[in-house]
Amino acid sequence: MALLVVVASVLLGGEAGLAAFGPWANLEKLVQENLALSLAVYFLCTVVGCTVLVLPGMVFALAAGALFGPVLGTIACVAAAAVGAVLSFLVGRFFLRDAVRPRALRNAHLRRWLFEETGVNAVVLLAITRLVPLFPYNLQNFAYGVTDMKVATYAAFSFLFMIPGTTMYVLAGAGVSQGASGLWCFACALGVGAAVVGVAVVLKKRFGLEDAISSNDGEGGE
Repeated sequence: MALLVVVASVLLGGEAGLAAFGPWANLEKLVQENLALSLAVYFLCTVVGCTVLVLPGMVFALAAGALFGPVLGTIACVAAAAVGAVLSFLVGRFFLRDAVRPRALRNAHLRRWLFEETGVNAVVLLAITRLVPLFPYNLQNFAYGVTDMKVATYAAFSFLFMIPGTTMYVLAGAGVSQGASGLWCFACALGVGAAVVGVAVVLKKRFGLEDAISSNDGEGGE
Protein backbone atom coordinates (compact mmCIF):
# COMPACT_ATOMS: atom_id res chain seq x y z
CA MET A 1 0.00 0.00 0.00
CA ALA A 2 2.89 2.34 0.75
CA LEU A 3 4.14 1.91 -2.79
CA LEU A 4 0.74 2.93 -4.13
CA VAL A 5 1.06 6.19 -2.24
CA VAL A 6 4.58 6.58 -3.56
CA VAL A 7 3.41 6.21 -7.15
CA ALA A 8 0.59 8.68 -6.58
CA SER A 9 3.15 11.15 -5.28
CA VAL A 10 5.33 10.56 -8.33
CA LEU A 11 2.51 11.08 -10.78
CA LEU A 12 0.96 14.07 -9.07
CA GLY A 13 3.89 15.95 -7.70
CA GLY A 14 7.16 14.88 -9.24
CA GLU A 15 10.16 15.64 -7.07
CA ALA A 16 8.19 18.00 -4.84
CA GLY A 17 5.49 15.40 -4.21
CA LEU A 18 8.10 12.77 -3.38
CA ALA A 19 9.97 15.05 -1.01
CA ALA A 20 6.74 15.69 0.91
CA PHE A 21 6.16 11.97 1.40
CA GLY A 22 8.11 10.85 4.49
CA PRO A 23 8.48 7.12 3.72
CA TRP A 24 9.73 7.93 0.23
CA ALA A 25 12.46 10.14 1.65
CA ASN A 26 13.49 7.24 3.89
CA LEU A 27 13.61 4.92 0.88
CA GLU A 28 15.76 7.38 -1.06
CA LYS A 29 18.08 7.69 1.92
CA LEU A 30 18.35 3.90 2.13
CA VAL A 31 19.23 3.73 -1.57
CA GLN A 32 22.04 6.22 -1.04
CA GLU A 33 23.37 4.59 2.12
CA ASN A 34 22.88 0.90 1.37
CA LEU A 35 22.01 0.07 -2.22
CA ALA A 36 22.08 -3.70 -1.69
CA LEU A 37 19.63 -3.54 1.21
CA SER A 38 17.32 -1.15 -0.64
CA LEU A 39 17.26 -3.53 -3.62
CA ALA A 40 16.45 -6.43 -1.30
CA VAL A 41 13.60 -4.47 0.29
CA TYR A 42 12.25 -3.50 -3.12
CA PHE A 43 12.55 -7.08 -4.38
CA LEU A 44 10.64 -8.45 -1.38
CA CYS A 45 7.91 -5.79 -1.64
CA THR A 46 7.45 -6.47 -5.35
CA VAL A 47 7.27 -10.25 -5.00
CA VAL A 48 4.83 -10.06 -2.08
CA GLY A 49 2.82 -7.31 -3.76
CA CYS A 50 2.41 -9.25 -7.00
CA THR A 51 1.91 -12.70 -5.47
CA VAL A 52 0.07 -12.13 -2.20
CA LEU A 53 -1.56 -8.71 -2.51
CA VAL A 54 -2.10 -9.01 -6.29
CA LEU A 55 -1.24 -5.35 -6.83
CA PRO A 56 -0.72 -3.97 -10.36
CA GLY A 57 2.80 -4.52 -11.64
CA MET A 58 2.85 -0.93 -12.95
CA VAL A 59 3.04 0.29 -9.36
CA PHE A 60 6.34 -1.44 -8.74
CA ALA A 61 7.78 -0.53 -12.13
CA LEU A 62 7.15 3.17 -11.59
CA ALA A 63 8.61 2.96 -8.09
CA ALA A 64 11.71 1.15 -9.40
CA GLY A 65 12.35 3.88 -11.94
CA ALA A 66 11.97 6.63 -9.38
CA LEU A 67 14.17 4.86 -6.81
CA PHE A 68 16.94 3.29 -8.86
CA GLY A 69 16.87 5.05 -12.23
CA PRO A 70 16.13 3.60 -15.66
CA VAL A 71 18.82 0.91 -15.94
CA LEU A 72 19.09 -0.55 -12.45
CA GLY A 73 15.37 0.02 -11.96
CA THR A 74 14.53 -2.05 -15.03
CA ILE A 75 16.83 -4.88 -13.93
CA ALA A 76 15.41 -4.91 -10.40
CA CYS A 77 11.80 -4.72 -11.50
CA VAL A 78 12.04 -7.36 -14.23
CA ALA A 79 13.86 -9.77 -11.89
CA ALA A 80 11.36 -9.28 -9.06
CA ALA A 81 8.33 -9.42 -11.36
CA ALA A 82 9.63 -12.61 -12.96
CA VAL A 83 10.09 -14.28 -9.58
CA GLY A 84 6.63 -13.12 -8.52
CA ALA A 85 5.12 -14.49 -11.73
CA VAL A 86 6.74 -17.89 -11.24
CA LEU A 87 5.63 -18.04 -7.61
CA SER A 88 2.07 -17.20 -8.69
CA PHE A 89 2.30 -19.96 -11.31
CA LEU A 90 3.40 -22.49 -8.67
CA VAL A 91 0.73 -21.38 -6.22
CA GLY A 92 -1.91 -21.77 -8.92
CA ARG A 93 -0.61 -25.21 -9.87
CA PHE A 94 -0.15 -26.74 -6.44
CA PHE A 95 -2.35 -24.85 -3.99
CA LEU A 96 -5.15 -22.84 -5.63
CA ARG A 97 -6.07 -24.89 -8.70
CA ASP A 98 -9.73 -25.26 -7.70
CA ALA A 99 -10.03 -21.54 -6.95
CA VAL A 100 -8.07 -20.16 -9.92
CA ARG A 101 -9.53 -22.19 -12.79
CA PRO A 102 -13.20 -21.08 -12.39
CA ARG A 103 -12.15 -17.44 -12.07
CA ALA A 104 -9.91 -17.64 -15.12
CA LEU A 105 -12.66 -19.30 -17.13
CA ARG A 106 -14.93 -16.33 -16.45
CA ASN A 107 -12.53 -14.12 -18.41
CA ALA A 108 -13.38 -14.60 -22.08
CA HIS A 109 -9.83 -13.95 -23.32
CA LEU A 110 -8.09 -16.19 -20.81
CA ARG A 111 -10.65 -18.92 -21.41
CA ARG A 112 -10.05 -18.87 -25.15
CA TRP A 113 -6.26 -18.69 -25.14
CA LEU A 114 -5.37 -20.73 -22.07
CA PHE A 115 -8.06 -23.39 -21.92
CA GLU A 116 -9.36 -23.88 -25.44
CA GLU A 117 -7.46 -25.37 -28.36
CA THR A 118 -6.02 -22.44 -30.34
CA GLY A 119 -3.29 -24.19 -32.31
CA VAL A 120 -0.51 -21.89 -31.10
CA ASN A 121 2.56 -23.06 -29.20
CA ALA A 122 3.47 -22.03 -25.68
CA VAL A 123 5.95 -19.34 -26.71
CA VAL A 124 3.47 -17.59 -29.00
CA LEU A 125 0.79 -17.92 -26.33
CA LEU A 126 2.99 -16.20 -23.78
CA ALA A 127 3.84 -13.46 -26.30
CA ILE A 128 0.14 -12.82 -26.92
CA THR A 129 -0.89 -12.73 -23.28
CA ARG A 130 2.11 -10.67 -22.13
CA LEU A 131 2.22 -8.10 -24.93
CA VAL A 132 -1.46 -7.60 -25.85
CA PRO A 133 -3.22 -5.54 -23.12
CA LEU A 134 -6.36 -7.69 -22.95
CA PHE A 135 -5.29 -10.18 -20.32
CA PRO A 136 -5.30 -9.34 -16.58
CA TYR A 137 -1.64 -9.65 -15.63
CA ASN A 138 -1.86 -11.07 -12.12
CA LEU A 139 -4.73 -13.44 -12.90
CA GLN A 140 -2.92 -14.89 -15.90
CA ASN A 141 0.10 -15.66 -13.71
CA PHE A 142 -2.05 -17.89 -11.52
CA ALA A 143 -4.07 -19.19 -14.47
CA TYR A 144 -1.03 -20.50 -16.31
CA GLY A 145 -0.42 -22.73 -13.31
CA VAL A 146 -3.57 -24.72 -14.00
CA THR A 147 -2.59 -25.34 -17.63
CA ASP A 148 -0.19 -28.08 -18.74
CA MET A 149 2.59 -25.60 -19.61
CA LYS A 150 6.03 -26.52 -18.26
CA VAL A 151 7.30 -24.22 -15.54
CA ALA A 152 10.69 -23.75 -17.29
CA THR A 153 8.99 -22.58 -20.50
CA TYR A 154 6.68 -20.29 -18.56
CA ALA A 155 9.52 -18.78 -16.50
CA ALA A 156 11.89 -18.16 -19.40
CA PHE A 157 9.45 -16.61 -21.83
CA SER A 158 7.43 -14.72 -19.23
CA PHE A 159 10.69 -13.07 -18.25
CA LEU A 160 11.46 -12.24 -21.89
CA PHE A 161 8.06 -10.86 -22.83
CA MET A 162 7.55 -8.76 -19.70
CA ILE A 163 10.74 -6.77 -20.37
CA PRO A 164 9.23 -4.24 -22.86
CA GLY A 165 6.24 -3.23 -20.76
CA THR A 166 8.27 -3.13 -17.55
CA THR A 167 10.94 -1.00 -19.20
CA MET A 168 8.33 1.48 -20.39
CA TYR A 169 6.92 2.07 -16.90
CA VAL A 170 10.34 2.14 -15.23
CA LEU A 171 11.47 4.82 -17.69
CA ALA A 172 8.32 6.81 -16.95
CA GLY A 173 8.94 6.59 -13.20
CA ALA A 174 12.57 7.65 -13.66
CA GLY A 175 11.51 10.54 -15.87
CA VAL A 176 9.02 11.94 -13.39
CA SER A 177 11.41 11.66 -10.45
CA GLN A 178 14.17 13.45 -12.37
CA GLY A 179 11.99 16.39 -13.37
CA ALA A 180 13.11 18.43 -16.38
CA SER A 181 16.34 16.45 -16.72
CA GLY A 182 14.34 13.28 -17.19
CA LEU A 183 12.71 14.24 -20.49
CA TRP A 184 14.87 11.72 -22.33
CA CYS A 185 13.36 8.99 -20.12
CA PHE A 186 9.89 10.00 -21.26
CA ALA A 187 11.03 9.98 -24.89
CA CYS A 188 12.45 6.48 -24.48
CA ALA A 189 9.30 5.34 -22.67
CA LEU A 190 7.17 6.61 -25.54
CA GLY A 191 9.40 4.81 -28.02
CA VAL A 192 9.16 1.52 -26.14
CA GLY A 193 5.42 2.01 -25.74
CA ALA A 194 5.00 2.60 -29.46
CA ALA A 195 6.96 -0.57 -30.20
CA VAL A 196 4.83 -2.60 -27.77
CA VAL A 197 1.64 -1.23 -29.32
CA GLY A 198 2.94 -2.08 -32.79
CA VAL A 199 3.70 -5.67 -31.78
CA ALA A 200 0.32 -5.95 -30.06
CA VAL A 201 -1.47 -4.79 -33.21
CA VAL A 202 0.41 -7.33 -35.32
CA LEU A 203 -0.40 -10.13 -32.87
CA LYS A 204 -4.06 -9.11 -32.73
CA LYS A 205 -4.37 -9.25 -36.50
CA ARG A 206 -2.23 -12.36 -36.96
CA PHE A 207 -4.08 -14.48 -34.40
CA GLY A 208 -7.61 -13.12 -34.76
CA LEU A 209 -7.77 -11.34 -31.42
CA GLU A 210 -9.95 -8.61 -32.89
CA ASP A 211 -12.55 -11.21 -33.88
CA ALA A 212 -12.31 -12.72 -30.43
CA ILE A 213 -12.86 -9.33 -28.81
CA SER A 214 -15.96 -8.53 -30.85
CA SER A 215 -17.43 -11.98 -30.37
CA ASN A 216 -16.91 -11.79 -26.61
CA ASP A 217 -18.14 -8.23 -26.07
CA GLY A 218 -21.35 -9.46 -24.50
CA GLU A 219 -19.64 -11.96 -22.19
CA GLY A 220 -18.64 -11.28 -18.63
CA GLY A 221 -14.97 -11.00 -17.78
CA GLU A 222 -12.57 -9.57 -15.28
